[in-house]
Amino acid sequence: MNLLILGGTVFLGRHTVEAALARGHEVTLFNRRQHGPELFPDVEKLRGDRNGDLSALQGRRWDAVIDPSGYVPRLVTDSARLLADAVEHYTFVSSLSAYASFADANQNEDTPLATMDDPTIEEITGDTYGPLKVLSEQAAQAAMPGRVAVIRPGLIVGPHDPTDRFTYWPVRVAKGGPMLAPAPADYPVEFTDVRDLAAWMVRVSEQRIAGVFNASGPGTPATLGGLLETCRAISNSNAEIVWADETFLSENEVQPWSQLPLWIGNGPEYDGFSRYDCSRAIATGLTFRPVAETVAATLEWVQSRPSDHTWRAGLTLEREAELLEKLGHG
Repeated sequence: MNLLILGGTVFLGRHTVEAALARGHEVTLFNRRQHGPELFPDVEKLRGDRNGDLSALQGRRWDAVIDPSGYVPRLVTDSARLLADAVEHYTFVSSLSAYASFADANQNEDTPLATMDDPTIEEITGDTYGPLKVLSEQAAQAAMPGRVAVIRPGLIVGPHDPTDRFTYWPVRVAKGGPMLAPAPADYPVEFTDVRDLAAWMVRVSEQRIAGVFNASGPGTPATLGGLLETCRAISNSNAEIVWADETFLSENEVQPWSQLPLWIGNGPEYDGFSRYDCSRAIATGLTFRPVAETVAATLEWVQSRPSDHTWRAGLTLEREAELLEKLGHG
């Protein structure tokens, strides 16, 4: 298969390239060369910008395109329309944030979607991210009706994750000692190893599968407590998990998701946050490796990062120590 990837050097795009090459496909990248220009030296690279310079794509043909870098419907419209006669199939990476609410568990692909009053807004914020993804899905589908796979992942994790939202936990557990975690221990969590998602998307492209697919794992229901125990076993850590309830965390202005990743809160409005129906994707071949493999690979990759890496999620050790002292674990 001759595969075009829009992006291809940051996290999911990078792993998608690796998955495609591993299956013997010919890959072309289209991006601005702002990230990882040294990656994939033997792969064809077209330089351009989705916001105004698609000229490098004109006059070319590919079997399929995978788009992990579309966030603004206007730009997705431009690229999808240009490629409509140049490819047979389009895989667009959306998000579970496309849904209107997190309140209901087991939401499937037919659940009501997020909207916004002004569809011309292009600024990506916490409020607009989901609706913009919805409009971007619709843009791709309008340009290539019946030829688009819309992928809605949740939290994507594993090596080269720039967000640190999952990475924080294996690394913090490995440090050992008392550590803060949001109660309860059976709090449900969902995440998908980037390598599993990338490999499946390549197979979706190979088979020209169209439709909308929730894509979140792992394969069996997971809890935060279970994840932390897995992290402890993999790193042979002596970490002592100190569970703090939501009242304590709120009173001390600990931010869900950013300072304590994977946890967004315990209110009824979040009952469905990590409980999506992904049976449609699983039926088409999406599989999930054991969580232990994801944790081990993440810890191995972290060792290659600069020692002065600035963390983008999680508590600092100093802030955590202050909170632990308040809980009597100083």
